[in-house]
Amino acid sequence: MARIVMKFGGAVLASTEQIQEMAQKAIVEKDRGLDVVVVVAGMGQAANEMKRMVQHLTDEVSKRELAVLMSTCSQQSSALLAIALQEAGYGAVALTGWQAGIHTDSMYSHARIDYLDASRIEEHFTQGDIVVVAGEQGIDDMDNVTTLGKGGAETAAVALAVALDAERVDIYTNVDGVYTADPRYVPKAQQLQEISYDEMLELANLGSHIIHPRAVELAKKFQMPVIIRASRGESVGTLLKEEVEMEKNLVVRGVAFESDIIRLTVGYDAYSDASLADIFTVLAENRINVDIIVQAIIDGLKPTVSFSILKEEFAEALRVLEDSKLSLGFSFADFEIGLAKVSIIGSGMASNPGVAARMFDRLRRENIPVKMVSTSEIKVSVVVPQDDMIQAANALHNEFNLEQAIHI
Repeated sequence: MARIVMKFGGAVLASTEQIQEMAQKAIVEKDRGLDVVVVVAGMGQAANEMKRMVQHLTDEVSKRELAVLMSTCSQQSSALLAIALQEAGYGAVALTGWQAGIHTDSMYSHARIDYLDASRIEEHFTQGDIVVVAGEQGIDDMDNVTTLGKGGAETAAVALAVALDAERVDIYTNVDGVYTADPRYVPKAQQLQEISYDEMLELANLGSHIIHPRAVELAKKFQMPVIIRASRGESVGTLLKEEVEMEKNLVVRGVAFESDIIRLTVGYDAYSDASLADIFTVLAENRINVDIIVQAIIDGLKPTVSFSILKEEFAEALRVLEDSKLSLGFSFADFEIGLAKVSIIGSGMASNPGVAARMFDRLRRENIPVKMVSTSEIKVSVVVPQDDMIQAANALHNEFNLEQAIHI
């Protein structure tokens, strides 16, 4: 029997009415003759409420106990959805991450999936059950509960789909699909019928919060089709797959932007003290994501290395650098706030020279200063003042004719 994995985010499970609506979507797939697994995130504001309670108790919570606590958010969702399915007359069972066979490393709040044992889910399939899995969590080799961090539920959904040899993953969100830009800020943005894994990965890394990069990476690795669709009504959505038909030969297929970027600069007394490998190894070991990197070595000036990070990782990055200051050998650290990142993405950029030049020229004509630049084969990113972010996004959307993308 064919199988499907459905993922419901916290925003679409915020009330009992919404839970019943999501149950009906799972029932539709079950009635089509499919084996169904539903992976759920924590309901609405459940996670925020848990964090507020922790803050009243302590300033330094144990990472292990925090993972145990936060795992209960998605367990509430899974149990309530299973209850709604049972009330509708369908066999359903709620499983925690470890009951569903999700085994992880021991990073607790930022765990990665090591392997999956789907045998218990297979047993429930033979009984005709719809299986509802608490996403965002698993268990390590010492039987400690772990949580997967941001994007954990959709990453678990893709991993389960691979383990179960499902035909696809449907991710239900509060948007219709993937757009050429965020339609809330770029009025002429158009929905895409299809997008490649590589393009979606860049969009996800560069500010689009529709799907987490970890889930896209996993889908690409195992060539698992993913459809991103709206939770309300019947939505065609946007299909993620390896190769897509170029829509009207658009070289650039999306504009992404992200606010609250911080430029962190580390300086050294001498070039011999500087080691890019050491500094970024320390940051990576603490799972701090670094984006755009610029090293400056100029005669007569102290060498520096600058890199951009997200606002929420700033405090942790400073702590890690301060704790490692002696071993890393830097003399000072400085930072700049009030920045944003704006990016253009498209597989067609690799074979079309001059795209970056057009981007820089349009930003110059818009009087928007560029503070940092990063490029790859399919994207160009710039760091600009945050006050100019929306203007830059709309200007670049217009510059590359993205309003001509096929609208669904």
